[in-house]
Amino acid sequence: MALLALPAATWAKLSFAAMCVAALIGFLTIPTYPIYDTEYYLLWGREIAHGQLPSFTVYEAPTEHPLAVAWGTIMSIFGNGGLRLSVLCAIASFLLLAWGVYRLTRTAFSPIVAATAVALLLTRFNFMFLAARGYVDLTYCAAIVWAAAFEIERPRRGTLVFVVLLSAELIRPDAWLLAGLYWLWCAPKFGWSQRIRWAAIVAAGPIIWVLLDWIVTGQPLHSLTSTQNTAVALGRTVPLGQLPGTLSHYLILLAKSPVVAGAIGGVVLSAWLVPRRMLAPFAVLLSGIGTFVVLAGAGLSVIDRYLLMPAVMILVFCAFALSGWTMLERGLLRRVWTAAAAVLAVIGVYLAASTLSLNKIESELGFRDSGQTSLVAILDEPQVKRDLACGPVSVPDHKLVPDVRLILNLGRNGVIDRGDARYLLDTGHPALYDAEQHGVALYPLGLAVIRYALTSPNDSPLDQVRLPGFSVIARTGYYAAYSRC
Repeated sequence: MALLALPAATWAKLSFAAMCVAALIGFLTIPTYPIYDTEYYLLWGREIAHGQLPSFTVYEAPTEHPLAVAWGTIMSIFGNGGLRLSVLCAIASFLLLAWGVYRLTRTAFSPIVAATAVALLLTRFNFMFLAARGYVDLTYCAAIVWAAAFEIERPRRGTLVFVVLLSAELIRPDAWLLAGLYWLWCAPKFGWSQRIRWAAIVAAGPIIWVLLDWIVTGQPLHSLTSTQNTAVALGRTVPLGQLPGTLSHYLILLAKSPVVAGAIGGVVLSAWLVPRRMLAPFAVLLSGIGTFVVLAGAGLSVIDRYLLMPAVMILVFCAFALSGWTMLERGLLRRVWTAAAAVLAVIGVYLAASTLSLNKIESELGFRDSGQTSLVAILDEPQVKRDLACGPVSVPDHKLVPDVRLILNLGRNGVIDRGDARYLLDTGHPALYDAEQHGVALYPLGLAVIRYALTSPNDSPLDQVRLPGFSVIARTGYYAAYSRC
């Protein structure tokens, strides 16, 4: 009975502490390693720590994000331990996101609706999967949610919100639009001196991004142009006519169809019952969708992760649809709403239970660990170490390049993508192709090719064929190493 008498704030703190403990146990018991983009942030950070310009222009490099590069520089202090620490940081970002969702929703609606929103977030296993693989997108989402929470607690709060939004601006350019809109919201109530100070904070994001590109590559718009080229090469662009269907598909993929349906009802109900309170989360929802459309129109990549922020707000509005009835006085409307919410909850639980496969999730996470362990093992073989002196390491696809570079602490010319070398040879630039004729050649085997996605549909099958004069020197469960000296 004493526990039941605890205030909602105490329950929230106890629940968050339990989440932190569970997350730490998961981190320690299910080792996973970061994805391609995050590995490059660590590589670039390592280059900066050694007084070198980061290699933003290497073949198939991801888009650089200034805050992620700065974070990678800090992580580089820990050597290859930074790989696991990056996952821990992503998990911490997920926890901050959950805490921010609770704070935002509690202020906008009620503690019960907030608890429901967090419960929905915790049951979206794709969000947890992103955390387990070190995606920086969760940090971006956490920053936006906290900015919205601070704003709704004190409208036109100003500086604190702008600073939090600046951190988001340095992760994804999507936040540039949101920060600009927030400036327009705050500006009418303040004098020009304050407006100029806030405008400087808003402008700092794109300015820092452009300056970093300019200093490193000599091209102020390198991030934009390289991302456009990569989007085309990987087939990630979508014609504007197909964008509505793609948008709805991705939102359903991230949040699931019953939640999207509930969110539509939640938007309508909150606009009717608490129109002022729903403005902040609704503005974030609209800005997230709007920036997705703008980026797609600019020829940039169209992938589901870029809708994470709108998906989070969809969870908030679905939570209102499920438990907003607790804010009403007893009566017919409350009874009807309660019954409808119960039906929606039952449908959602049934669909989740019928499609959820914990074994699949566990195997996917475990495979990342076993694949990484196998790669480290083969690169640690005495014969491989010996023959590294004969030339660079060649791999069949760009996806293995950052892994090998991090493990062996090699520079940008120490690992060659055989697909890139073949392309350059065909275009009259044989240097890389000639370089890979000596050294160590890695080949992923069987299951590793399929589950580890170590090749792409556009790759030439010849990149998996043994190079002339190379002989096998080592094998593990996932890789074979050949060499020629």
